[in-house]
Amino acid sequence: MSKLLYDTGEWNFDTLKRTYDAIEEIAIGEMGLDPYPNQIEMISSDQMLDAYSSIGMPIFYNHWSFGKRFARDEAMYRKGYSGLAYEIVINSNPCISYIMEENTMTMQTLVMAHAAFGHNHFFKNNYLFKEQTDASGILDYLNFAKSYVAHCEERHGIPAVERILDCAHALMDQGVNRYGRRARPSLAEEKARAEARAAHEESSFSDLWRTLPNAQKDRRRAGEGKKAEPLQDILGLPEENLLYFLEKFSPRLKDWERELLRIVRNIAQYFFPQRQTKMMNEGCATYCHYKIMNRLFEKGLISEGSMLEFLTSHTAVVFQPDFDDQRYSGINPYALGFEMMCDIERIVTDPTEEDRRYMPDIAGTGDAMAVLRSAWANFRDDSFIAQYLSPHLMRKMRMFMLQDLAADPTYKVAAIHDERGYREVRRALSRQYDPGLRDPNIQVTGADLPGDRRLTLTHFMHNDVPLAENDTMAVLAYVADLWGFDVELRGVGKDDEQRYRYEHVKSGPAPAQPAEPLAALV
Repeated sequence: MSKLLYDTGEWNFDTLKRTYDAIEEIAIGEMGLDPYPNQIEMISSDQMLDAYSSIGMPIFYNHWSFGKRFARDEAMYRKGYSGLAYEIVINSNPCISYIMEENTMTMQTLVMAHAAFGHNHFFKNNYLFKEQTDASGILDYLNFAKSYVAHCEERHGIPAVERILDCAHALMDQGVNRYGRRARPSLAEEKARAEARAAHEESSFSDLWRTLPNAQKDRRRAGEGKKAEPLQDILGLPEENLLYFLEKFSPRLKDWERELLRIVRNIAQYFFPQRQTKMMNEGCATYCHYKIMNRLFEKGLISEGSMLEFLTSHTAVVFQPDFDDQRYSGINPYALGFEMMCDIERIVTDPTEEDRRYMPDIAGTGDAMAVLRSAWANFRDDSFIAQYLSPHLMRKMRMFMLQDLAADPTYKVAAIHDERGYREVRRALSRQYDPGLRDPNIQVTGADLPGDRRLTLTHFMHNDVPLAENDTMAVLAYVADLWGFDVELRGVGKDDEQRYRYEHVKSGPAPAQPAEPLAALV
């Protein structure tokens, strides 16, 4: 009698359950993964498109940009120009994985191994997700956010709500705490805060004027010779989280508008670990589904035909075009992540003398899954590359380092995959994934509340690279709209010298620039 879990591409819920149990036995029993409890949801392609357009969240508030993304993605999908993700997985407890009913049974198997166990294990164990997200409370918080935004739309009108959300979405990347632990959102606390704000709003004569600083107190403070430093202390300057500063100190925002900023800020913080671990997270999930599918085949539970179908999809996912290929658009995080996981397994189980010299701590220790589980738990992309990218993999992927100096008219190949270039290539690649160097370092450094209420932002430049002027002016318009007064942005180089200065004078509503939300699908 055949031991196969399935012998055709068709699926039903009994087959799914039987296959899930076989995957779980390998993932937990043999590989030692430690995931949250799983919840598998079957959805159609239209529902997948809908979730895809709202940054991968099935429960989310309404915004016009989500509809725009839905129309674009649907047109691309219907015309065959692009495909859909095979799955969407939510970092929640229980972990929810959405799989498409159009998938074959082999693809459902791959997706369950990839998402329900690979991503799930990474979410539960990586230190960044532990510190900065609340898996048990995120779905309740999204429900609260959805209902709160709908309530604001009914009470204040859709244009007023969208105006605030447009500004907040444009500033999402500057709305996270990059250092230090963020207080986790509690549904009870959020509801209590929202109700208190609503009650206070009803009893107040004018929130706009109530939130303005006390001019008499400020003048008295100035007369006491404490003009600059005490105000800096009160405002907590410098402040890296721009949305947080505007939420707390903007003179013009009403309470419900501050709550909307808080919602967007909390969601940006929720996605921040995914931005820091994209390559590791996908590499972990891809490595897990590859090992599980091969183990299912070794145990005789899936057929050769199913294995060939899996390998076709897997090869397409980890395909890395060469740098001079027309399809090249950077390093594929699935390819680099998967190759690094496989390389760690090789170093642990079958090391060379070179591996023992470069990675003496793990070379030849024998337990590959123990090393991988430790790496998945304790690193993010940049530190993972700095620690585990081996000379063997650099040669295999033919890595080299390009140097682009402003004084030189052409690029220069500064290092290649040889003995002299290994450390330079590894350091350069690691820096590409460092969020502290990749994202612009913009901080709130001044707010002249006693005077004309001008807000001052400072961009501390990396390698003296300025911001793009057109985009900068558009974003400054959103900042000015939330702040209510003039805003200036100064670019400061490494020698503390001001290199450029942009100024936006608040006059009328912000321009109707598209405000794309943070896209962080996994």
